[in-house]
Amino acid sequence: MRAEESPGLTAAKSIPAMTVCLLKSLPIAVTVIFIIDNLLMNLLAGYSIISLPWLALNWAITVSWISFLILDIVTKRFGPGAANVLSIIAAACNLTAALLCFALSKIFSNPALDLLLGGQWSVFTASTVAFILSAILNNCLNALIGRLFRKDPDGKAAYAARSFVSTFLSQFTDNFTFLFLAFFLFPMIPSALQVTWTIPQILGCSAVCAVLELVSEIVFSPIGYYTVKKWKEKNIGSAYIEKYGDKEE
Repeated sequence: MRAEESPGLTAAKSIPAMTVCLLKSLPIAVTVIFIIDNLLMNLLAGYSIISLPWLALNWAITVSWISFLILDIVTKRFGPGAANVLSIIAAACNLTAALLCFALSKIFSNPALDLLLGGQWSVFTASTVAFILSAILNNCLNALIGRLFRKDPDGKAAYAARSFVSTFLSQFTDNFTFLFLAFFLFPMIPSALQVTWTIPQILGCSAVCAVLELVSEIVFSPIGYYTVKKWKEKNIGSAYIEKYGDKEE
């Protein structure tokens, strides 16, 4: 007689099928933009806009809000599990980029290449860790807050509350974790990017960036709300939702 598999093992086996189903159901442009935005954030993170004793900002802030807007859209339509899977896919791409940057900088001794790729592995690695933590926090908070609006889960107030609160808290977590690892801890390693920030700069940037990214999302939230509404009207993602989607609605 065959022994029954544990729930954990069964869930683990379903992850590949869940991922394939999600990628087939989610518009390909959304996945591509999400991954490109994550890679672009990491490339821009090494270049500062402002560097003051109490505050430092880098160019990544100009595009970072896009990823969290996409996560909010995916969470609302497909559920937090789908957003987590999408985040892990982006994290895998980040780690791949980190390995490529490290390998290329070691194989080819070229000043121009070293300037572009030297130490970038530490930025991509820090970003991966930070993004996984913040994305899971964002996706779970978004879904939990959504459950407070059972009377009108598809209304603008529900979308705004779940998107704005989860975005601010997860953006602060993402910013602080990334900056602490990339510009405070990792620079102690000789092969890492040798750009160092102080704790006051990290805290100041984490807070300011979280506010600016939240403002950016508020400005563009009508796009997110409209996208979710149209996806539901056109039944986009129904194959995934019927099998794996969150049943909160």
